[in-house]
Amino acid sequence: MESVALITGGSTGIGAATARALLKQGHRVAVTGRDAGRLAAFAASAGAGEQLLTFTGDASDASHVASAVRQVVDTWGRLDTVIANAGFSLPGTLEDQDPEAMRAMVLTNVLGPSLLVRETLPHLRESKGRIVIVGSVAGVRHTPGNLYSVTKWAAHALAENTRLLVTKDGVGVTLVAPGIVDTPFWDNRGGRPDTSPAMTAEQIAEAILFAVNQPEGMDVNHITMRPLGQAN
Repeated sequence: MESVALITGGSTGIGAATARALLKQGHRVAVTGRDAGRLAAFAASAGAGEQLLTFTGDASDASHVASAVRQVVDTWGRLDTVIANAGFSLPGTLEDQDPEAMRAMVLTNVLGPSLLVRETLPHLRESKGRIVIVGSVAGVRHTPGNLYSVTKWAAHALAENTRLLVTKDGVGVTLVAPGIVDTPFWDNRGGRPDTSPAMTAEQIAEAILFAVNQPEGMDVNHITMRPLGQAN
């Protein structure tokens, strides 16, 4: 039976690259995103037909997350792989960021993956599936006043906390922590610095699939990736 994957924030960047890689391997894939236009453009470019589902919604909204999970299981009857990828960063530091924007980032980056884990665990216990949480090198190395870094430290904690909860049930949990990646993530931060080395979204997707494709009984727990030349 074909494996079923659900990816949050899957219309662009790492999420979209991972969805394409999973589709290429023969998985059925569902992706969520806030922007209906971007989701539609991704679906058209993927050309995956009935192998792909898309859901417009907010990863930090419990009802949206529950609805997406329910529709995936109702449509395909199972859920094997869950990738918590939705997240964003803000320019500036916590001294000058708008409090409501700060709230939205914390909810998306921390509550979002927590809700996804909560809703999908019953299905993953049944399938002996895998969870991948996309963190960041920012969750390993702080920079001054970086609230995004705080949210990613929390995401890293969530991965280990979840692993402790479900490893006895045969569910794998992997934290993938990339350094600088050339994706639309940088759009609201004035663009990626031209002099910075960067990885591609496809390279991060390969690492995610490495974790997902481990044989039964094996669990890769933490992958940290940087482009050569990125010191921090």
